[in-house]
Amino acid sequence: MKMKPVAAALVAAGVLMAGAGAGAWGAGELLQRSQAATAPAAADATVVALPSSAPSLMPTAAASSAVAAGSYREIVQQYGPAVVGITVAGTRNAADADDDDPQDAPQGMPPFFRGHPGMPFGPMPGQQPEQPFRGQGSGFIISADGLILTNAHVVRGASEVTVKLTDRREFRAKVLGADSRTDVAVLKVDAQNLPVVVLGDPRQVQVGDAVLAIGAPFGFEQTATQGIVSAKGRALPGDSIVPFIQTDAAVNPGNSGGPLFDAQGRVIGINSQIYSRNGGFQGLAFAIPINLALNIKDQIVANGKVEHARLGVTLQDLNQGLAESFGLKAPDGAIISSVAPGSAAAKAQLQAGDVITRIDGEPVRTSGDVSSRVGMARPGQTVKLSVWRDKANVEVDVALGAAERSARQAAGEAPKGRLGLALRPLTDAEKRQLRTDAGLVVEDAAGPAARAGIQPGDVVLSMNGKPVQSVEQMRETLDQKPPRVALLIQRDGQRIFVPINLG
Repeated sequence: MKMKPVAAALVAAGVLMAGAGAGAWGAGELLQRSQAATAPAAADATVVALPSSAPSLMPTAAASSAVAAGSYREIVQQYGPAVVGITVAGTRNAADADDDDPQDAPQGMPPFFRGHPGMPFGPMPGQQPEQPFRGQGSGFIISADGLILTNAHVVRGASEVTVKLTDRREFRAKVLGADSRTDVAVLKVDAQNLPVVVLGDPRQVQVGDAVLAIGAPFGFEQTATQGIVSAKGRALPGDSIVPFIQTDAAVNPGNSGGPLFDAQGRVIGINSQIYSRNGGFQGLAFAIPINLALNIKDQIVANGKVEHARLGVTLQDLNQGLAESFGLKAPDGAIISSVAPGSAAAKAQLQAGDVITRIDGEPVRTSGDVSSRVGMARPGQTVKLSVWRDKANVEVDVALGAAERSARQAAGEAPKGRLGLALRPLTDAEKRQLRTDAGLVVEDAAGPAARAGIQPGDVVLSMNGKPVQSVEQMRETLDQKPPRVALLIQRDGQRIFVPINLG
């Protein structure tokens, strides 16, 4: 949730234009920057090995030597044709369109705050009709028969997706699936003998290694920018389960979904976000490791959907003071601050105050390590946790649960007459912050709810005057097929009733 003041923003690097002919570029969803290393983080979130099905062609020796000599020419010439431009079109709520337009920020406020759900100047419910939008992003071809990877936020809400190659051929693309938790989407075009990239192993990349990004920043196709790996395994604020690769290669709106190459011309990541005070590049860009993206791709191609595991704990990072208090020599590990009743963690008898130090033998440095490894595991998979409890090591086997799909779906987008809300329960920390014992967080809004102005980040406190305790409670009310309902929502510390027409 985005409830605290924001000092800067992590920006999804897409290009969005609201309405026909509009020229405003946007930066996608804004994420809150962490304020402290010990801030609680939801940890329902294993980095996977490169699938054997991945392309095994090796880049030319000339590419590697060219980079050593200070030129990326060979990489661009050989693999640039496999990088595509993506244009999307569709309709969305005007509030969502505003989120992507930094040009209308209130005076005295940084542009990237524009339309941020939960910001006090954001549109209020009942004022946002749906309107057409167009957008641009990047992607890259991973199979000669037309399989393409990009970011989920590039194709979010799109009813039409077009892929353009460097030879100016264009194809209408089908979105096979998209996973918002990892921001990975898979597209398919009807074509053969297409140019493809070579996939690398991001585990072999080290901080200081040279990297190259190719994409379409601000719509400028086939733009190449270079830099180095600035950090690895970077956990970003929010519910992210991705251990990002941080680089200083210039990435701007429109680069989203494009490839990040290593010095040998192998793709090691998908460019996804930037850290910015003004919506443009400021030296910090973040890419999704390609091995993680391929795991998501395999699930989408095989099943049409993605499943994430859930441990059922809230974690926070250690600092030196906490480590000494728990009798640890170093502030490595993640403290369990709460355990969800009935969760996999509760069944394994994990406790608040336990410190997770290893997962399947791999060391845990921060809570982000737990989030990424658990989130990329499959439901039902058993992991071995090394836990520091009462100043002694304890080994605990945990059969992971599934991420709570029912808690995110509420009434769903269909059938007609349903709310169109994806919801999740409030965490204990969020309840304390909001000073409420009831409520559900809006993860996504569509249909009647979106037309009424409900936005992601809103908190639904009551329905028809009754406090909302669970998704099931709301569903029981909706099963009676009322023509309309009134929701009490909280946004930016303000509460307002929103009538929703279900007829």
